[in-house]
Amino acid sequence: MNKVLVANRGEIACRVIQSLKKMGIKSVAVYSEADKNALHVKLADEAFYLGPSPSSESYLVQDKIIDIALKNGVDGIHPGYGFLSENSKFALKLQENNIKLIGPSAYSMDIMGDKLSAKDAVKNFGIPMVPGTDYAITDVNEAIQIAEKVGYPVLVKASAGGGGKGMKLVQSSAEMPDQMQLAINEATSSFGNGAVFIEKFVTSPRHIEIQVLADSFGNTVYVFERECSIQRRHQKVVEEAPSAILTPEIRKAMGDAAVKVAKACQYEGAGTVEFLVDDKLNFYFLEMNTRLQVEHPVSEMISGLDLVEQQIKIARGEKLAFTQDDLKINGHAIELRIYAEDPFDNFTPSINNLETYRLPKGDGVRVDNGYVEGDAIPIYYDPMLAKLTVHADTRNGAIEKMLSAIQQYDIKGIASTLDFGAFVMKHPDFVSGKFDTNFVSKNWNPETIKNSLEEEAEVAACLAQYLLADSDAKLVVPG
Repeated sequence: MNKVLVANRGEIACRVIQSLKKMGIKSVAVYSEADKNALHVKLADEAFYLGPSPSSESYLVQDKIIDIALKNGVDGIHPGYGFLSENSKFALKLQENNIKLIGPSAYSMDIMGDKLSAKDAVKNFGIPMVPGTDYAITDVNEAIQIAEKVGYPVLVKASAGGGGKGMKLVQSSAEMPDQMQLAINEATSSFGNGAVFIEKFVTSPRHIEIQVLADSFGNTVYVFERECSIQRRHQKVVEEAPSAILTPEIRKAMGDAAVKVAKACQYEGAGTVEFLVDDKLNFYFLEMNTRLQVEHPVSEMISGLDLVEQQIKIARGEKLAFTQDDLKINGHAIELRIYAEDPFDNFTPSINNLETYRLPKGDGVRVDNGYVEGDAIPIYYDPMLAKLTVHADTRNGAIEKMLSAIQQYDIKGIASTLDFGAFVMKHPDFVSGKFDTNFVSKNWNPETIKNSLEEEAEVAACLAQYLLADSDAKLVVPG
């Protein structure tokens, strides 16, 4: 594999190009009108225009990407995450054109891309499942009977869903007709698939996922877990590895279960198996993401592996060069997603120019970044600027290092999630490890926190003014 096209943009495109350079593989970037001066375009060996700014006219146009690859001697395509990364039709088109997808097969994508088919694939492997149905529900009366059997509250969930879309919480039988119809409507409009199913709502859940790697020779390993319970609107914002609550025994049980899930769909490459963990540390299979995850850096920092490099090696037919016993957890890593969003205004995207944009540096500080100072933030794509990840010997050390790195990260011109990240790092629940997926809704009160920050700034300004006046008073002018 001598030349790889990165079918993505932003920080993940830059991240993939970094590993390609390390491996001596030529990189090809593609870009939309909005990204013609983007960092990933500058970093790549070659770059080609895709089309207008909307992703539907650029990054999602499969035939245009394949045409660029065929005309420029591309051996493989890395899709990053989002866009075409879990599109089985794209995977089949690449196969038909003898271009290697750096990712799993279309078969694996199809099995795990639908929550019901995923449940069906793994149900005979003894993997714990959330109580509920493993088939689509259309009849409200049947849904009520199932909900009463497993016990309220329950979730009505879209089979093809993700990111909280097509998911409704139902507290009683009286709510079921309306909430079920809303879920079906939302699933149909978002995914073109109105199939929904019923699951028991796990109270105080933790969202913990297992990173897996699988080659084409039947070797599969798990690269430990990531704690992803700090979320806003069902989207992760802070991740860490390892989890503060898993014992070695539970970690092994979850890792073994994740390996079984990968084998159930004949998986090859890097993938992630997601679990819910309740307050008694029971874990339940949720789904599998058949791609590289946004939060992969924390796994890299505690394992010493370059997961993109592993993806490429697997795609070109190499065996894993290590076994499960070779993998060890080294220290603790925490990642904060830096979004161009205003956390004090319900995380609304902040679209403007990066007037100041300076990254933190230091031992154990890593920034996966897609922008430079002066760049405009496009309105067409996900508003994530970068991922700030830190590594230390201990969890407390990682928290302190993250706080220091946040202070060094200088962003002006837009609102960002830096203040939110500092709030999380300082919160007693996070520091103690006693939190769940309700952390943000339970603890983030924008008005109170904004007032507190303003008071702190006022005190700091008064102190600075006092120190300056005191210094002037002591100044003696020779005369």
